[in-house]
Formats: sequence, structure tokens, C-alpha cells
Amino acid sequence: MLVVKVKDGEKIERALKRLKRKFRDTKVLQTLRDKKQFTKKSVEKRQNMKKAQYIQTLREKDNM
Repeated sequence: MLVVKVKDGEKIERALKRLKRKFRDTKVLQTLRDKKQFTKKSVEKRQNMKKAQYIQTLREKDNM
């Protein structure tokens, strides 16, 4: 469970922003979406390989 303590004099919008950032960084929503539907290990591995290849091409373009 995520806990955000509101400091004295802090606006509620700022605390909500910190909560949203923590929520995003812990990837809670992503894991819920992933668990919604089963994916085979081979499909998951293939997706990770494609993602790694894509990131590698971006890094190679950036270095040029």
C-alpha cells in the first residue's frame, strides 16, 4: 500500500502528484494489466527481445 504523508502547509495537489508518481514508479497498474490475461513464456520472451532490439537501435542512432 502506498502512503504519502502531507506535510504542513503543503497543497493537496502537490501530495496527489507525489502519490501518482509513486504509483507510476512502482508499476502497480502495469502488473494489474499484465495479470489480467495470461501470456505464454515464449511470447513474453519474444516481446522482450523485440523491445531490446528497438532500444538498441535507438541507442545506435543516438551515438551517430
